[in-house]
This record gives sequence, structure tokens and C-alpha cells, in this order.
Amino acid sequence: MNTSFVPTETTKTKALVINALFIALTLVATMFINIKLPIMGNGGLIHLGNVPLFIAALVYGKKTGAIAGAFGMAFFDLISGWAVWAPFTFIIVGLMGFLAGFISEKAPGKRVLVNSLAVAAALIIKVVGYYFTEVIIYGNWVLPFGSIPGNIMQVVIAGIIVVPLVGRLKKFA
Repeated sequence: MNTSFVPTETTKTKALVINALFIALTLVATMFINIKLPIMGNGGLIHLGNVPLFIAALVYGKKTGAIAGAFGMAFFDLISGWAVWAPFTFIIVGLMGFLAGFISEKAPGKRVLVNSLAVAAALIIKVVGYYFTEVIIYGNWVLPFGSIPGNIMQVVIAGIIVVPLVGRLKKFA
């Protein structure tokens, strides 16, 4: 029996487990903690899937944030009857997680401000990305404005929940 410890394998296994955990948490929070908004016929969906996404990105970094967001929310689209949205969600939310994690990793300054900036950048990606996605899906330049308030609300709410917690959570990472 080989008893030699290989830290690289342990690190890869830990990363795999963390990524899988945050994919699952993002999927579950998106699926079970949501409200459909009936604004202008397409008000969007407010959910808490951004909470585990931002925790993944701000605590574990850009790669984990991108993986958790892209796969967790795209899986939600696939299994919830929104399959046409899945490729767009994969890209948009993957970019949100990547950029939030990147800013949190690289930007100097007070962590609360840096993490707030990271969430704000993710908000811009979400609003712009889903606006143009809806233009493509609905073939209408006006209808997508109805989902912007819901997109803003879900990211702001997630930011309010996550930013104060991230410093404490990093101690356990």
C-alpha cells in the first residue's frame, strides 16, 4: 500500500467538491427560492441563486464563481422548462461569477468596497446580458425592459446578503 501523500490530488479533489457543492447550491437556491414577476408580461424571475454564486466567486475565486453560476443556473433553465435560456444563462452567469471573483481577487482596497464593486460589475453583466438575450428570444427591443427591475433586485438582494458575510466565510475556506 502506498501511503505517500500527494497534495496535488487533494487540492484537485477539494476543488472538485467545492465546485460541485456550489453548482448544487446555486441550482437549489434558484429553483426553490424564487418569485415570478408579472410586469409587462415578462417581469422575470427573482431568485436567491445569486447568493451561492457570489459566495463561490468572492470566497473561492473567479473559476469557482464562473463554474457555479454557469452550470448551476443553466441546469435550472434546463430542468425547469426554460431550456431556450440555458445557453445564454451559461454565458451570462458564468461571466458574472468570473468577473466578480476576478475583481475580488485582484482589486486592492477595503474588502467590503471591493466586493461591493464586484457585485455591481456582475449586476451590469446580468442586466445587459439578459436584455440582449430577451431581444433575441422575443424579437422585441421594448419588452425586455420589463425584466430589468427583477434582475436588479435579485443581484442587489444577493449583494446585501453576501458582502457582509464574505470576510467571515473566507476564514473557513
